[in-house]
Amino acid sequence: MPNRTITAPNGFVAAGLHCGVKQSGKPDLALLYCPTGAKAAAVFTTNAIEAAPVTVCREHSRSDPVYAAVINSGNANACTGNKGLAAAKIMCGKVGKELQIDAEKVLIASTGIIGHQLPITKITAGIATAAGSLSDSQTAGLNFAKAMMTTDTRAKQAIETINIARKTITIAATAKGAGMIGPNMATTICMVTTDAAISRPLLSKAFKNAIGVSLNHLTIDGHQSTNDTAMILASGLAENKTIMKQDAAYQKFSAALSDVCGDLAKQMALDAEGATRMFKVVVKGAARKDDAFKAARAIADYDLVKCAVHGGDPNWGRIVVAVGSCGVTLDPAKLSCKIGDLFVFRNGKPTHFDAKAASKIISQKKHTITVDLNIGKYQDFCYGCDLSREYVHINADYHT
Repeated sequence: MPNRTITAPNGFVAAGLHCGVKQSGKPDLALLYCPTGAKAAAVFTTNAIEAAPVTVCREHSRSDPVYAAVINSGNANACTGNKGLAAAKIMCGKVGKELQIDAEKVLIASTGIIGHQLPITKITAGIATAAGSLSDSQTAGLNFAKAMMTTDTRAKQAIETINIARKTITIAATAKGAGMIGPNMATTICMVTTDAAISRPLLSKAFKNAIGVSLNHLTIDGHQSTNDTAMILASGLAENKTIMKQDAAYQKFSAALSDVCGDLAKQMALDAEGATRMFKVVVKGAARKDDAFKAARAIADYDLVKCAVHGGDPNWGRIVVAVGSCGVTLDPAKLSCKIGDLFVFRNGKPTHFDAKAASKIISQKKHTITVDLNIGKYQDFCYGCDLSREYVHINADYHT
């Protein structure tokens, strides 16, 4: 079986293991290393309450090159004050010592419970063990992905291979996230690797765009984390001519990167806390681009829509209400809505549709809701998932 993990691109080794952060004994420490150094880019939460690793990673991501990334799960190291900030720096310092690189050239992310101090002694011991077991194998890449998980039930991984000027370029990614996800990045912890040779400014531009059209269009519960972080490292070992301008090579790379991140977003929607199905909301005919996304997100976030999806109920009234309550420009007499290919509401009026057929569409693992405002030329989308009893159970019991 071909390697579909973050160790697939040339130049990367990884490890994932249990170091003692999680009482369950599940993997909780992930380490990635690029011995030759890599161009780096990252995007972070816009939450005003920012975790210590975000503060540190934001600074370190400006380094060129970057050599490594360390991620722990089970503890967010958020709202932990100066002690938490020191712990994040200690993690990077320990990676630097083990790999003989500067601590400032190490990226970092954490995920888990907010407000608890990191068990830093356990983590530093785990980093030493991880550094000694780094590998470019698929098993190592999978272990890395598993060590990032919290309430996820499975690892999310995606890969894309493209050819540019007879050189093969690989882009691979993994992400964790099943709850506390609402657009405005990065809505998760995400690690992307590629062996493309590309300038740092263009890598950053392509990455921000890729996140913008994928993970930033995903909402599970409309809630943003303190720790959202997405990182990309480019080793340059594909030996393609370095992408230095927004030419055809850049466009091809950028499109592939967006596809990889989009794949992750869909996987996350299907593995959301308590989710049994996902849906895509497409809003067309908006007067402004912002209106299209605002309406799409309003529908995907609307609890009554999410409950209807869970029950396989083609309740178009809840969709229409969500659009009408979100503050976008609209003309009620022009509004239309489709569930799958079935019109359930057209030009401001309900249609005579086959309720059983509509229910069958909604009950599928994936389906699309399309709303046409019919007053402009703009459109956008948002991914969402159903709201089940299990979501309440998971979040009621998460801390206690």
